[in-house]
Order: sequence, then structure tokens, then C-alpha cells
Amino acid sequence: MRHLLATEGMDAATATAVLDTADQLKATLLGREVRKLPTLRGRTVVTVFYEASTRTRVSFEIAGKWMSADVVNVSASGSSVGKGESLRDTALTLAAAGADCVIVRHPASGAAHRLAGWLTEAGTSVVNAGDGMHEHPTQALLDAATLRERLGALDGRRVAIVGDVLHSRVARSNVHLLTALGAEVVLVAPPTLLPSGVDRWPVTVSHSLDAVLPTVDAVMMLRVQAERMHGGYFPSAREYSIAYGLSEARLGLLPEHAVVLHPGPMLRGMEIASAVADSPRAAITEQVANGVHVRMAVLYHLLAHEEEMA
Repeated sequence: MRHLLATEGMDAATATAVLDTADQLKATLLGREVRKLPTLRGRTVVTVFYEASTRTRVSFEIAGKWMSADVVNVSASGSSVGKGESLRDTALTLAAAGADCVIVRHPASGAAHRLAGWLTEAGTSVVNAGDGMHEHPTQALLDAATLRERLGALDGRRVAIVGDVLHSRVARSNVHLLTALGAEVVLVAPPTLLPSGVDRWPVTVSHSLDAVLPTVDAVMMLRVQAERMHGGYFPSAREYSIAYGLSEARLGLLPEHAVVLHPGPMLRGMEIASAVADSPRAAITEQVANGVHVRMAVLYHLLAHEEEMA
């Protein structure tokens, strides 16, 4: 891999290779008093976040440090971006300073692809940590890793993705990745929170959460992205919760083996009840833990080449 920009177009073999590497890294670190591998010693990883983040940014930083890379964090508010520097000039500056990999989150869809175009010649890899409403590939990979851990193989499994699909890069990346891995995806949302052209996606669509829950192996609740909404997409938070929130009663509709996911941050009481989020059926903290190992695996495939895991 040269860059990781999207799950669209990613084949099952590539995705499985990354997931298998994440499993190997997790097993390698298990029981170690010092969680440190020398794999990326001498490499420099730079995170550039133009949007707020906790899970993604921290897990990339931990992933890099656990693999002995030098990790540098750049926030837009504390950099020359605040003085008007362009994305291109920021990218070229980081490459010239010695960055082997730039991990970028940006509010504009396609920003990571533009960065990759500018940095490929410099030999700098780019990882998309979320670009607008487009994609968030490492989130989809860690979701797949968590589902594999709980359910085994994903081929033939049925996964419901519920809520604000319209504004969700997580939903888009998961649709591409899960279907590539052989899962069936059903989107559950009000019509106002479904993107145009969804009928061309390899999914089924439902507006009834209660009807779908008994038929799935996993349910992924999405965050309602109020910061991207301009206008009324649903009458009120209470009505949204009644129709599309995962309550304790709805948890009982799921098959016994089914797992609950959420990319976070959660709006407890609206998208998901606290009792559900904290129940053994939920794998939300496991998603975060797996996110570190998956992002280690991504950095390994981008930067380690033939070096050994040890």
C-alpha cells in the first residue's frame, strides 16, 4: 500500500491482510510489560487534524509510539493554517521536514486524495483519518476487526447501520468494506437522513428499526452530526430517539449473539440508551482498543515494508 485513502475499491484480500496483521500485532503485544515494537524506529508520523477528534487522533498517536515511530501532532489552530497557509503548502512543508506518513482529518471531502497527489512524489504516505462526509477508512477497518472478533468470519453476516447516514463518512466506509468482506448491509434511517443515490449502493434500506433488529448479526449506531446539519432533518431529539434510538427494549429484539457498535462520541439517551452502551452486548470500548491495533497494522503496511515484527 502506498496510501490509505478510502475503502471504496479495496478488495477483500487487502482488507483481510490488514485485519490479519492487526490480529498478529495484538497477539505480539499481549502480556508484554512494555508495549513497544521496534518496527518503525526511525520513521516519522505526523497527524494533521483540521477537525476535533479524541479516539482517532489518540489511537494513531499510540499506534505510532507502540511501533517506535516518532509521532508529531499538528493542529490547525496551532499551526500556520491559522495564518492562512494552504493545505498544499502545509503538506509540502511536512514532507520537506521529513514526514514519512501524514495522517489527515479535514472537513472537505477529497482533501486526503489531494494530499496524496501532492506527496506521492516526495515518498510520503497519506492516511485519511476522515474527510468531510466522504470516508473514514480506518474506522471501518476497526469496526470489521471488532465484528470478526465477536462473530468470526463476516461472509454472510447481516449488519444494520442506523441513523444519520447522510452525513456519515463512517457509514460510507463501512458499506464499502463490509460488502467487500461478504456481509450484507441494511441502512436504517428516516428518508431525510439518507443520501441521494443510495438506491445505487450495494445495500438494502429500511425506515423501521424494529423490523430490522431481529434479522441482524450486528447493529452499528451512528452519531447524529448536528454540526453538519443546516435545517430540520427530524422533528426533535425526542422523536428521533423514539423512532431510531437503541433502547433497552429494542436490545431485546436482537438475536442473542448480535453485537452493538457505535463509532463515538455517543449521544446517550438519544442515539443509544446508557444501559445498552454499557451492556455486555456492546463492543464500543473494544472498538477503541482494536482501533490502536488496526492503525498499527495500517502504519506497518505503509511504512515497514519487509521489516520484521518482533
